[in-house]
Amino acid sequence: MAKIKHNNFIDTVDEVISGAKKEGVLHLYAEGRNLTGRTLQIDGQKMFHFGTTGYLGLEQDIRLKEAAIGAIQNYGTQFPLSKSYISHPLYYELESKIEQMYGIPPIITKNSTLGHLAVIPTVVRDEDGVILDHQVHWSVQNACQLLKIRGIPVEMIRHSNLDMLEDKIKYLTTRCNKIWYMADGVYSMFGDFAPISDLMELCKKYPQLHLYFDDVHGMSWRGKNGTGYVLDILKNLPDNVLLFGTLSKTFGASGATLLCTDNRLREKIKNFGGPLTFSAQLEPASVAAAIASADIHLSPEITSLQYDLSEKIEYFKSLLEKTALPMIDLNNSPVFFLGTAMPLTAYKMVQRLFNEGFYVNPAIYPAVPIKNTGIRITLSRHNQKQEIKGLVEAMEYHFPKALEESGNSINKVRKAFGIVETIPQIETHKKKNFPSDEMKKWVPDDLRQTITFSEENVELKTILALQYETTIDKINKQNWNELLGKQSTFDWEGLQFMENAFKNSDNPENNWDFHYYVITDKKGTPLVATFFTFGLWKDDMLASESISLQLEEKRKQNPLYLTSKVLGMGSLFTEGNHCYINKTHPLAEQAIMLLLEQVETLYHHLKADMLVLRDFEEDEQLNNIFHNQGFLKINMPETCIIQNTKWDSIEEFSASLSPRSRKHFQKEILPFEQAFDIIIKDKLTKEESEHGYKLYQNVKNNNHAINTFTYPIEVFQKMESRPQWEFILLYLKNQEKEEITNPLVGILFCYKNTAHTYVPSLIGMDYSYAKEFQLYRQLLFQAIKRARCLNLNKIDFGVSATFEKRKLGATVIPKVAYIQARDNFSMELMGTIQNEERTRSGN
Repeated sequence: MAKIKHNNFIDTVDEVISGAKKEGVLHLYAEGRNLTGRTLQIDGQKMFHFGTTGYLGLEQDIRLKEAAIGAIQNYGTQFPLSKSYISHPLYYELESKIEQMYGIPPIITKNSTLGHLAVIPTVVRDEDGVILDHQVHWSVQNACQLLKIRGIPVEMIRHSNLDMLEDKIKYLTTRCNKIWYMADGVYSMFGDFAPISDLMELCKKYPQLHLYFDDVHGMSWRGKNGTGYVLDILKNLPDNVLLFGTLSKTFGASGATLLCTDNRLREKIKNFGGPLTFSAQLEPASVAAAIASADIHLSPEITSLQYDLSEKIEYFKSLLEKTALPMIDLNNSPVFFLGTAMPLTAYKMVQRLFNEGFYVNPAIYPAVPIKNTGIRITLSRHNQKQEIKGLVEAMEYHFPKALEESGNSINKVRKAFGIVETIPQIETHKKKNFPSDEMKKWVPDDLRQTITFSEENVELKTILALQYETTIDKINKQNWNELLGKQSTFDWEGLQFMENAFKNSDNPENNWDFHYYVITDKKGTPLVATFFTFGLWKDDMLASESISLQLEEKRKQNPLYLTSKVLGMGSLFTEGNHCYINKTHPLAEQAIMLLLEQVETLYHHLKADMLVLRDFEEDEQLNNIFHNQGFLKINMPETCIIQNTKWDSIEEFSASLSPRSRKHFQKEILPFEQAFDIIIKDKLTKEESEHGYKLYQNVKNNNHAINTFTYPIEVFQKMESRPQWEFILLYLKNQEKEEITNPLVGILFCYKNTAHTYVPSLIGMDYSYAKEFQLYRQLLFQAIKRARCLNLNKIDFGVSATFEKRKLGATVIPKVAYIQARDNFSMELMGTIQNEERTRSGN
C-alpha cells in the first residue's frame, strides 16, 4: 500500500486552541484573594461571571466551606489509602445521604471521568454492544475505548438522531446481548436535553436496549432532592438505566456518583471497578462539603434554590426573546448559546463583552463544529437581575458590531445553524440608554460609541467584478490557462475532459457538478480564479488505511456508507494549487472574502455536508483569513513534483540525483528496464483498454491511503478522444514461462498540460510481477523519460509514495486544506475507529 502523511487530529485542535489563546479568550487566570461566584477578575478587570457550571452557587455556601475546613482540621488534607481497604470516617455518612436523595445506594467516585472508567468496562460485557451519541461527554467516549480491545462493538449516531439510533439497534440486535445507548441528560454546549421519553419508548420496543446517562449538567437545579433532569423525567430509575450524577459543579463539592438498581452489579463495580480499586479516594474536605450539600438537597431549601434559579432563567429568556439574537435551543436549562458561526466573530464578541464587564465562554472546535462556533453563557443564582439585564443589552448592542468587525452577517449565522424562521433585523443601535445607569461604571468610554452596521458587505460588489459559470466553455481559455494552467489536469482542456467524463454521469458516486469563479478588479485585472466540484466523497478519504479497510467491509453491503455531499475546491481527479490568488494586489484579501461569501451561499443552496478548500501551501495570511471565517485547517497528503527535466542522457539524469538515490536508481530501476517492452500510445485496442482498466482496479483496490471511489471504465475510454492524453504500457518480455507470453503488467494514464507539464495521473499494475521486477519504480522512471522526450519542463507526480518519488529526484511539498462541516459526527467517528486501531496495536 502507498504510504501518505495523514492529518493528525491533535495538531488540528492545537491550532484552533492556540488561535483562541492569541485572541485572549482561552487559558486565562482568575485573580484576587477571594471569589464570590458573582464576579471574576482577569488581567485586573472585574467582570460579572456568566461562565460557571455551579448553577445553584453552592460552592460559595458558608455551610459547605465550614464543613470542609472542619474536615481538614479533624482528618487532614487527604486519606491516602484505597477505598478497597478502608474509607475514611466521613464516607459512610455521605453514602447514606446520597442514598436518601435517590432511594438507591450509590457508588461514589473521585470524579465523573474516573467514574466512567470504573463503571463502563465493568457493566458492559463481552457479548454486549454500545451506541454513543456523538455529543456525549468526552469522558464517556474515552472510557468506551477500553471496550474495543475486548472486541465489543462501539457504534456512534448523530446527536439525538432517533432514526439512526433505531437502525443501529436493529443492526446489533442479533449480534449482542445487551445494547447500551450512552448520552448526556443535559448537553453542556447548547443546553439541550436528551429525549428521555422517546428513549424509554424505544426500550419498550427493543428489550435489549439499556440506557447510560451522564447527567452532571442536570444535577441539583432540577428534580426532587436535586437528583437531576433524567430522574425528574423518569421519576423512578428503571432497571435498564444507569445514571451518573455529580458531587461537583452544581452540587458544590467534588466527586461523582453512580446510581443503578441492580444490587449485584453495584457490588461488582465496587469490588473491581478499575479506578475505584486503585485510585485515591475523595479528600476529607470534599466529602464533608458533599455531606453539607446533601443536607441542603434533602431539605425543603433545595426547592427554593431551584425556584430562584428558574426565575432568573425565565427572566433571561424573556429578555432574549425580545431580541433578534440567534440563540440556539432556548429552553429552561441554565445553559445558553449565542451562535456566531465564525470563530473570529466569537472572539470579537467575547472581547467586547469582557470590556463591558461580562465573563462568558467561547465555544469552539472540537466542542462544537467549527462553523457552529458561538458563546456559551451560563446562569447561576449568583447572577442578579440587573447584570442579567445588562448582559442582554450588551449582547444586543455589540453583536452587530462583532459581526461587522469580523466580516460576518446575521444571515450567515442563521444559515450555519439552520435557523430558517423570519425574525426582525438586528438594530444598529438602541434608542434606549446603554449601558444602564447601574452598569456604566463597568463600561469604558471608548466602547460606548455606535458604528454603522451593514447586513451584507455590498462594498465588495462595487470594487470587484465576479464571473461565475457552471462550465469551462464559458471561461476565456487563454485567461484560464495563464492563471491555472501548467499543473495537474485542470488546464482549460483538462476541465473540458473532466466535465465530459463526470458531468451527468449515471454513476452517483462519480457524478459531479462544476462551478467556476473568476474575480477581477474593475480594470479587469485577475485577483482570484478557481473551480469547485460538488459530489460524493467518502468520509474516510484521508483517514488511515486501517480505518478505510474497516469501512470498506461495511460498504460491501451499503456502497454509500459514511459518504458526504461535498463542495470541494478542485476535484477528486486533480491535485495541486486549484486557486490562483494575485497576492500582490491591494484588493487580494477583499477578493478572497468575496469568493468565500459566494461559495458559502452555494454551499447552503446545494445543502452540502462539507465545504473544502484545497490544496494550499502553508500561508499565515490565508490561514488567519480562513480560520477566522470558520474553516478548520487539516494537513493534506504531500505532493511531489519534478521541476528540472533538462538532461540529455541517462548518465546525466543519474548524476542529478543524490548519491544515495543514484545508488538506488542504478541498482533497483535501471537494470530492470530491459525486462520490459515499453510502448507509448494515444489510442488503445479494446483488449488493452479492458486489461489496463483491470490493472487500474488492482492498484485502486490495493491502496486505501487516499480512499476515493473507483472510476468507471467510461472515464478511461473518454481519454482516448482527447489529444492531451496518452498511455505508457509496460509489457513483460518473454521470461520463458510457457503459460503466458508478453503480458501487459503496467500502465500509466498520462496527461500533457499546455506544452509544459507531464501528469502521470493514474496507474495500473499486475502485482504478480511488481516486486520481482520493481514495476512501480519502473513506471515512475518511464514517466520521467517520456516528459524529457516531449520537452516538458515539469512533472506533477501527485500524492502518495513520496519516498519512492523523492529517490527519483522529486521535490515533496506539504499541503493543507480548510474545511467546514455541518457537524463533527464523521470526524469523531473516524477518531473512535483510529483510537481502536491504536489500542489494538499497542501504539
